[in-house]
Amino acid sequence: MAERLIPLAAMEKIMRKAGANRVSDDSKEALKEVIEDKAKEISGRAIKFAMHAGRKTVKAGDIKLAVNEFR
Repeated sequence: MAERLIPLAAMEKIMRKAGANRVSDDSKEALKEVIEDKAKEISGRAIKFAMHAGRKTVKAGDIKLAVNEFR
């Protein structure tokens, strides 16, 4: 079993807010994996932006720049 960084309950809450009446455990796990993978990609890119700017601290602007690169 993979390490749980984001709880499955949060995935269900997101899907219910999006309009789902019922949510399977498999769908919660699938969404969790996709979100965590994308978060790791964005974080890695944001870290590179922070390092390029001579900082050890990742700031919100670094995250926003990293997200814009994936669009």
